[in-house]
Amino acid sequence: MEKEWDIVEVLRHSRHDWLNRLQLIKGNLDLNRVDRAKAVIEEIIIEAQHESKLTNLKMPLFASLLLKSNWENHSFKVEYEVLQDSESFQINEELMTNWTYLFFKYLDEAIEVFQENHLSITIDPQSDGVRFFFDFSGIIIKSELIEAFLADPKIQLDLVVKEFSESELALEVFIPIQKK
Repeated sequence: MEKEWDIVEVLRHSRHDWLNRLQLIKGNLDLNRVDRAKAVIEEIIIEAQHESKLTNLKMPLFASLLLKSNWENHSFKVEYEVLQDSESFQINEELMTNWTYLFFKYLDEAIEVFQENHLSITIDPQSDGVRFFFDFSGIIIKSELIEAFLADPKIQLDLVVKEFSESELALEVFIPIQKK
């Protein structure tokens, strides 16, 4: 399905991200932009909180896909948010992970490269399952690829297209909790 990441690669990418953030903070402090440095620190804290909530969902395949998504050669930046801490639940993680992987693949093929393409994923654990909201903003040049992917009868997800235009795509996917 995807490239295997070894621990050295993961640490290398993580270290690179942290060095960039520290340089951004240091640069703002050197320019006496204390408010901007504090804002960068606050952004890091919020991102770390979302990362923690994501890993606490007990969905390691899905979490791994999202955590390394910005280290791969996608033509869009991924941001994610988990709305609440939740107790452990059992959903078909493999189905959701495989679908998301394919969605990333088709999105890469359908959008204009080297543009400000952004995908925001919101994860909302609920008592009967998990809702995933995918909100893309950017430039879609091959909407027929996305349309064909979303219309594929093999998709076994409760999927609703909320908006679809040349510059936006909003989807809602619901995965019910599996009975034990």
